Formats: sequence, C-alpha cells, structure tokens
Amino acid sequence: MNHTEAANRLAQVPLFVELPRQELEHLAAAHQLCEFNPGMLLMREGESDDRLLILLEGEVEVIKALGTPDERLLGTKHEGTLFGEMSLFNPQGKHSASVQAVTNAWALQITHQEFERLLKSYPTLSYEMMRLASRRLEESENTTILDLREKNRQLTLAYQELKAAQEQIIIKEKLEKELAIARQIQQGILPKLLPKREGYDIAALTIPARAVGGDYYDFIPLDDQQMGFVVGDACDKGIPAALLISLTNSLVHVEAPRNPTPEAALRLVNHHLVEMNGSGMFVTLLYGVLDPSGQFDYCRAGHPHPLILDANHVPIETGTGAGMPLGILEEIRLDARSVRIPPGGMAVLYSDGLSEAADPDGNEFGLGGLIQALPGISHLPAVEVCADLWKRVQSYCGDQPQPDDFTVVVIKRED
Repeated sequence: MNHTEAANRLAQVPLFVELPRQELEHLAAAHQLCEFNPGMLLMREGESDDRLLILLEGEVEVIKALGTPDERLLGTKHEGTLFGEMSLFNPQGKHSASVQAVTNAWALQITHQEFERLLKSYPTLSYEMMRLASRRLEESENTTILDLREKNRQLTLAYQELKAAQEQIIIKEKLEKELAIARQIQQGILPKLLPKREGYDIAALTIPARAVGGDYYDFIPLDDQQMGFVVGDACDKGIPAALLISLTNSLVHVEAPRNPTPEAALRLVNHHLVEMNGSGMFVTLLYGVLDPSGQFDYCRAGHPHPLILDANHVPIETGTGAGMPLGILEEIRLDARSVRIPPGGMAVLYSDGLSEAADPDGNEFGLGGLIQALPGISHLPAVEVCADLWKRVQSYCGDQPQPDDFTVVVIKRED
C-alpha cells in the first residue's frame, strides 16, 4: 500500500471524513505504514507506547487477557477502526487490550502528539473522539457484564449470595472506571499554573460535589496585554459533563483569540455546540477579557454575574441583564458588559455552587453572603481568599452533603 492509497483509505474512516484532503495526505506521508501478517500483534495489552493505529485494510481481533486462562474475544474489527486512543486517557499510556491480525492487514501508525494536534486543530474531531471513547468504554463494559452474567447463571442455585456480591462488584468497578476517565478529562482541562500579570494577584479554586463535577475555569493569554478568563458550568455531572466541558473548552480556545469581543466568541462557540451537541445538555459560561488598565469586558451565557468591588469594598454596578446557556438554541441572547476594576479593587467570578449553597433551613448563601464576607478577607492573597470563601460556604451549609460544584476565580488589583 502506498501513501496515496493510504490517504484514500483515511478519507473513508468515519472519524476523519471531515478532515481536508491536504491533512489526510500529510498524515499518510508523514507517518509509518505497517503491514501485519495473520497472527501478528498490532499492540499488546498493558504495554505503553506513544502511538495510535488506524486500520486501513484487513481484519483484526480485539482480545482481553491474551494468553491467560481469562482470555476472551472482545470483538472483530475491520477497516476504519482506531486502536490505542484509550491510552490517551491513561497516565501511563497503557493499552487496555491486545489487537491481533486475522488476515493480512495494513495500518497507519501516528503518535499521540500528532493526534493531539489534530484534536486541537479540528473541534469537530475532538467531539467525535470523545464520543468514540465513550462508546468504546460502553462496549467493553457490556462485554464484561455479559461474560460475568453467563458465569453467574451457571452458579445460580449454589451461589446466590456470591452472585449478588459479584453484581455489586461489577457495578462498582464500572463506576470507578467511568469516574477515572472523567477525572482525567477534567483534570486535563484545568490550568496547571495560575497566570502572572503585573499589578494583579489571580487565583482560582474548584471543588466538585461528586468525584467528577461539571464546573471548570480557565485562563487564556490573548497577547502580552490581555488575558481571558473563563468560568463554566455544565448541566450534569460525571462523564457526560466532562465530555461537554472538554468540547466547550476546546471551542473557546479556538474562538477567543480570533474574535474581537467576548460576545462574538461566545456566539460562535454556541453555534458549534448547537451543531455538535445532540445530547440536549447545555453549559453556562462567563468569558471576560482583562487589560492592564483594569478594563474587564465580559459576556455571560446564563452564568451568574461577576462581583466587582472598589478599594472600599463597595460593589460596582454591572447591570442586571439576562443571558441564555450555550448549546440549546442557535439564536441566543447573551449579556455583554464592560466594567473597570479600580486600583485596590477586586473581581470575583463564581459558579452557582457558591451563591446557591443553602443552610439546613434552605436559605441561600447568596450574593449578599459573598459581599458580606469579602471586606474581612480582601487583604489576603487571592489564593487565600478562594480558600476562605470555600470554608465559609462549608460552614454555612453545616453537615449537609455538598449539593453542587463550587468554583471561584479571584482577580485582585494592586493599589
């Protein structure tokens, strides 16, 4: 198989049908074409390497626990299948199953780094990849459950109690695997470092209500002068929310640098989400741009208003306009505002997990609780302000379980 034939085969792979022809030809020419004879392993379970394989021709089997008493066939795959993509979500990059050729087979080998470049360059590919990863996980878990159910059926009369215990273990393992993947997705989105801007002290904190939450925050350096701030909240939790947030984050990173205003960027993000999001889920978002003078231009899509305080801890009026969440309707109403953070002042961006946190009687912490708390802690570094607000919300709620994700971003301007 030559590179032209490989590019033609790539064009028929569902995951890559939207890629430009030039990109397909680059992938085929720049990466190794591998031929496998029947019985040869394309990849082995538990091994780590920096590659993915795209099957262009032939038939292969996906096998779990190859060469052990627990060996089982997970399925037979044909042209157009991607292998090794789940190792992107594994910190050690380990393959979750072995792949063995049944017939003569050709595969294109690309690196994780190259595939991550594609995900960043083509938001649609990123969304389809998340759907593929979710579908692969579901297929694997369904196969495992079917196998265990058959074993339990044979032991029903003698081992009723054991069967019940095994079912609980299966459910627990499945949830743990789902949560582990969702955690990896979410942790990969959150910034590793806080931004440094002369004259400003910036910090952020997010505390999920469950093992994986639907909140996130991000910082987007736009140039030497401007910094973008994002706070978002998906309508669900777990893997669905993590996938939606991952997609939204990718879209914001694409649209923010090339649009003149936060409102223009969010309208395009919403357009993409409406086209790609068939789940009925949505996300609220606040995206703002800060310059050295303290000018903060922001746009709200169904997200709580930011709180801006002057040097005397007095709230600055930001308006009361409404805004609609992203991902529901093409024609969307957004709330675009401009405000200046004065010297000695502060901006607090947050999710409703802060404002709607309630005491045992159902009274919300609210914007009033936030305004009341800040004067006594505004002298602290921004990172300590975030931590103190979380402690106050915990104390306010008492012993009740945390009902929603908590996220806060604090921007302090020096005198």
